[in-house]
Amino acid sequence: ADGTKALFLRNEGDAKFPNLRIFQKKEQENPPNRDQVSDRPGRFNDSSQPHRSAASETDWHRLAEDRFAADLADLLYKRAHKGDFDNVILVAAPSVLGEVRKHLHKEVASRVIAEIDKDLTNHSVDDIEKIVLGTS
Repeated sequence: ADGTKALFLRNEGDAKFPNLRIFQKKEQENPPNRDQVSDRPGRFNDSSQPHRSAASETDWHRLAEDRFAADLADLLYKRAHKGDFDNVILVAAPSVLGEVRKHLHKEVASRVIAEIDKDLTNHSVDDIEKIVLGTS
């Protein structure tokens, strides 16, 4: 997963000879933050002095990525609860992996056998197999 796209793959092979197949894709539209804000950051007075400070602008792009990661964790919980998988390897961009980790239910966390902190969403399934095989 990255902040806007996730691929769900199932291993139809075994641990030694994986045969990954995509069974679900999840995407959300999330334009860059500059396209989501309407104004410059606001300014405010620090005190009775004539000094003014800039207020930091909300990063709407980042918030959407964090919400996407929380949604992924929820989806994993629903699938784990249904018994769709016994073990899972989480592969995501470092910031997304960290956010998913925060929201993982213990039922999913207990099934995580490996984590790979890389964005592989634009890699071929063959490349993903090689990377997963090399780290598991």
